[in-house]
Amino acid sequence: MIISPVWVVAFALQPLLSTAVPVPEPAPSPPGIPSSSTAKSELAGLTVAAQGSQDGYDRDKFPHWITTNGCTTRESVLKRDGVNVVTSSSCAATSGSWYSPYDGATWTAASDVDIDHLVPLSNAWKFGASSWTTADRTAFANDLVNPQLLAVTDSVNSQKSDDGPEVWKPSLTSYHCTYAKMWVKVKSVYKLTITSAEKVALTDMLNTC
Repeated sequence: MIISPVWVVAFALQPLLSTAVPVPEPAPSPPGIPSSSTAKSELAGLTVAAQGSQDGYDRDKFPHWITTNGCTTRESVLKRDGVNVVTSSSCAATSGSWYSPYDGATWTAASDVDIDHLVPLSNAWKFGASSWTTADRTAFANDLVNPQLLAVTDSVNSQKSDDGPEVWKPSLTSYHCTYAKMWVKVKSVYKLTITSAEKVALTDMLNTC
């Protein structure tokens, strides 16, 4: 039997073709992230104003982690942003892994992960949410439609606190573009104002896209 040279090459390549190549852990992708051009357009449409007062702010004025279809908002985001997440009958995540796009860390215990309000509740209060109804603030604090919630390292979330991008940015510079697009989207959807320093920071971050 004559063996075709093509068969010989194909056989020789089989081990190479079947070798598993490690794939980097993907960053979570909350819904509604706009394109760079759309984000820049939305940023241009945001109202620039001085930061409002913190007076009257209380985190409890933004009812969060409400239960929908048997799961809290936190549990829903853990399921959405995690890999191989297993949940109990009560929706609690019992195993899985979570990649934090802010710092590049991966966690296998849900207790090490916070669900970050991208635009912090306190920040929203100072830029327009103080005049909202409780229903409006509840929708904002539990928004699974826009890129307002994502799973991140708990200590990093604490470090971020209620700062805007003019003060705090993810340590992973490769995430600055996405972070800015999400921030602009949320502020645009909820018609929240921004400061001039905030606009400069967002512009610089979008220019890395």
